Amino acid sequence: MARKKTDADVEARRVIAQAQIRQFPDPVLRSETHLVEVFDVELEALVERMCEIADDAVGAGLAAPQIGLLRRIAVISFEDDEWIAMINPEIVEYSDETLVGGEGCLSLEYLLREHHSVQVERSTAITVRWQDIEGAWHEQELLDMSARIVQHEVDHLHGILTVDRAEPADKREALKILRERLS
Repeated sequence: MARKKTDADVEARRVIAQAQIRQFPDPVLRSETHLVEVFDVELEALVERMCEIADDAVGAGLAAPQIGLLRRIAVISFEDDEWIAMINPEIVEYSDETLVGGEGCLSLEYLLREHHSVQVERSTAITVRWQDIEGAWHEQELLDMSARIVQHEVDHLHGILTVDRAEPADKREALKILRERLS
């Protein structure tokens, strides 16, 4: 019989997952990743682990640098409990239409705990190309929140954080909050 998850269970799993995620200012978060060239059971196991961490951390996505790996891998959830692995993702087209919206980040957990989302301008539509865990290529147009999530995760693969894309005043405020936490 399946046990119902309580709020305490969810919080305990979130804390354990969050402890595995690299936090600002960890230098790996500012590093460029490397293309994945081997598609094997080790990659499948890594993707499964990333999905579990992201799910337990209650995130919408997770990129490999966030767990200390410089590999071009991101896992993303567009719907509850449905995770997709994007290996070697690249955004091949951005819409001209943009929208500023608040973003949280599992590697900026202190901002999340302070209920501070970073305001970032993103394209409202993108076309993304990626490989699945077997190496097959896919291409898809994404809109709105799905487009925002993929842009956020692809930024991680290039060493870019939300604070780097924030409006100047919001960037100053976010960095001030983060510096206070570090001191």
